[in-house]
Amino acid sequence: MSFSFALFKTGESCKAFVMINTLVSPSSVGFGSQKPKFDKSCKKVKQRAVRMELTITQPDDWHLHLRDGDLLQAVVPHSASHFKRAVVMPNLKPPVTTTAAAITYRESIMKALPIGSSFDPLMTLYLTDKTHPDEIKLARESGVVYAVKLYPAGATTNSQDGVTDLFGKCLPVLEEMVKQNMPLLVHGEVTDPSIDVFDREKIFIETVLQPLIQRLPQLKVVMEHITTMDAVNFVESCKEGFVGATVTPQHLLLNRNALFQGGLQPHNYCLPVLKREIHREAIVKAVTSGSKKFFLGTDSAPHERRRKESSCGCAGIYSAPVALSLYAKVFDEAGALDKLEAFTSFNGPDFYGLPRNSSKITLKKAPWKVPEVLSFSFGEIIPMFAGETLQWQPSFE
Repeated sequence: MSFSFALFKTGESCKAFVMINTLVSPSSVGFGSQKPKFDKSCKKVKQRAVRMELTITQPDDWHLHLRDGDLLQAVVPHSASHFKRAVVMPNLKPPVTTTAAAITYRESIMKALPIGSSFDPLMTLYLTDKTHPDEIKLARESGVVYAVKLYPAGATTNSQDGVTDLFGKCLPVLEEMVKQNMPLLVHGEVTDPSIDVFDREKIFIETVLQPLIQRLPQLKVVMEHITTMDAVNFVESCKEGFVGATVTPQHLLLNRNALFQGGLQPHNYCLPVLKREIHREAIVKAVTSGSKKFFLGTDSAPHERRRKESSCGCAGIYSAPVALSLYAKVFDEAGALDKLEAFTSFNGPDFYGLPRNSSKITLKKAPWKVPEVLSFSFGEIIPMFAGETLQWQPSFE
């Protein structure tokens, strides 16, 4: 799009006539017209064109919780409406520890999808101290299992069956994962109760991740839902193609103040917990830099309202209905909309060695209000940014 200005001065006032020539470009980016601004001397003030529409390759969600039962039925349409594929977390009750269980869970997801949906759930296995290397071979041969998830025992929701001895009992499994080119997805927090909750990611990197990468440099590792400057620095220091990171909307937009402003805010509580502003800024800088090591992973984690608003509330933020709008907000405010598509749609499949999607989705700058609550027969779910107005809205052409 090009702008031409004709300027006329009358006394102390200025008038400008703007001619806008719209050009069709491969980027499929639309711009909104702006009235030119002038200072008191009638000197034109330089302005940045406002993008009103952006068409990108349909994104994937590389970290998603769909739950099961009624919750699965309620939430899967939200993810399926925006994302083509999603890496589905295995922390159910009981956890998805075998390929057979993963296939059964995938069948449940497919049955819950809206009619005509092309959404493709990419399944994962829940790593335990008892996982056998042969299970990794079965997972690779299945064609539906794409990764193995490491939960340190007790780190987050339904992680009580997680790993207690990574370098001992799990080492043969990790070595088989290298042979099968099967990524390890890591919830990167130590669980030692003596370690401050805000330092658990940093300590995990120092005591677990760095030794792991040194011992098995060919193991593909995704550090999930990174929350700190330490995680950014670690991922950036690693060899491209072997270590990557998913990033959530909450860790791009919120810092730990959001947990306490106006009272305790249970719907902003997630694990890993929100961190200081300096960490949020570091993550925003990393994902908007154009680095191929960071990609979209919402960690959308639905819980019924009554389980969040309780004396011992569950960890998890439900972002699926608003995630794309929020990612667009982050990149727009950073002046990096030209880098949004790589983060949402290219970096993830490239890391996993999967083809990029051919379908497209359009983000339009059209204000819309997030529902205060999502009501279902079994109860209510509060979405992220409930009741707030967002500027970007996804739609299919």
